[in-house]
Amino acid sequence: MAAGSCLLLLLPCLVTASRSTPGCRIRITSKGLDLVKQEGLRFVEQELHNITVSDLHGQEGQFHYNISQVRVTDLQLALSDLHFQPQQHLAFNINNASISLRFRRQLLYWFFYDIGSINASADGVHIHTVLQLAKDQAGRLKISNMSCDASIARMNAGFSGTLRKVYEFLSTFIVTGMRYLLSQQICPSLEHASLVLLNSLLDTVPVRSYVDEHIGIDYSLLQDPAVSTDTLDLDFKGMFFPRKREAQELEHHAVEPVIKETERMVYVAFSEYFFDSAMQAYFQAGVLAIQLQGEKIPKDLEVLLRATFFGTIFMMSPTVDAPLQLLLQVSAPPRCTIKPSGTSVSVSAFLNISMVPPGHPAVQLSSMVLETKLSAKVFLQGKALRMQLDLRRFRIYSKQSALESLALFSLQTPLKTLLQLTIMPIINERTKNGVQIPLPEGIDFTKEVVTNHAGFLTVGADLHFSKGLREVIDKYRTVPTVPTPTWPAEPSLGPHQL
Repeated sequence: MAAGSCLLLLLPCLVTASRSTPGCRIRITSKGLDLVKQEGLRFVEQELHNITVSDLHGQEGQFHYNISQVRVTDLQLALSDLHFQPQQHLAFNINNASISLRFRRQLLYWFFYDIGSINASADGVHIHTVLQLAKDQAGRLKISNMSCDASIARMNAGFSGTLRKVYEFLSTFIVTGMRYLLSQQICPSLEHASLVLLNSLLDTVPVRSYVDEHIGIDYSLLQDPAVSTDTLDLDFKGMFFPRKREAQELEHHAVEPVIKETERMVYVAFSEYFFDSAMQAYFQAGVLAIQLQGEKIPKDLEVLLRATFFGTIFMMSPTVDAPLQLLLQVSAPPRCTIKPSGTSVSVSAFLNISMVPPGHPAVQLSSMVLETKLSAKVFLQGKALRMQLDLRRFRIYSKQSALESLALFSLQTPLKTLLQLTIMPIINERTKNGVQIPLPEGIDFTKEVVTNHAGFLTVGADLHFSKGLREVIDKYRTVPTVPTPTWPAEPSLGPHQL
């Protein structure tokens, strides 16, 4: 019993320990869902416009009828609602809607034959759908299941033509049949729209993609989405990797990002792990090194370096006039620190100063250690998260002795100027494209605000549809061409065919 009780007490801790900590978390709020509802309603209208209803034909006594070429002419979906439904669901309801239809009719009553069109309306249309959201095997958000219920309260049909009065009392057969057939087509149409078309839109969300020629980003979901009555939270891995070692896993030590706000449509949170993994991936890719030689070294700095190392250079005669070379190389993965006061990046590097005599190997004059702290301005532009770096603190010292460190003191200011004017622009140029945030194509951020917390930062924003759902979906699928139906001028069926 005692052992069992201890196990029960430890179980929550074990569950927490086994759960992966996200590097990136996205929260969609009820305000964001309202915008999605508006665009989704237009999409539903387009889908219901494309409903195909089977031909209806039959006989009641001496009354023969054939209804074909049913098409939707108008929809009124004024009362609709899209809301979160815990644990993993979205509920979409349409109440008291109306659907206007137009049919082609062929009617035979005794010896009277008539052909023409019928305008009908389905009123009191109620549609209730629930979408279940889940993580698929690739780590992508998917609509995994859908339940649907549709009903039509009443349906009316209006006849025209010479036999309108004769057939109005017999219209019950047609109206009842069309009401049944129409109600049976609503849910399959919406099911296809959700499980096929909307899932093709979710396929445009990047899960594992390349950022540039050196690194990539893993945005796979860690678990199924967490849905409350007001929010939907998505936990992403948010880890960068070097392209030469794509299977590499970086150990996670950063705090878990926590989103408490609900005022904006969407919030995106990034932990220190997100940025640390990017810098480690670049470090392992071997690209955190810059070499300057000859004219790329500022003239004032070159003169100062030659004066500083004059004795060493003089002993190298006759190579005194050989060009200088500076090799700046990061010695360990940079580390990101996020505080409420701001974001900074700590970098340790070494700087080798050498002379490169023509036709001879480079001769090292000095090797010094650089410790710098960069301030980082994180901002969102479009769907790209970008970082602008600026040099805040800088110091150098010799790896050899304290005496040499003292001799290098005169280089502190000019080397700092070199970093600010030469090196920092190169670094910011390499990172200016940023990294894409995992949103479907056609959805963009507006009115972004970045807020720093202890160990993570959040970006609060509103959403904007730059492209309609239909436009994006059609872009990624081949739509078969459907011939436009023609309306024959004369009857095509004889009485015996009815």
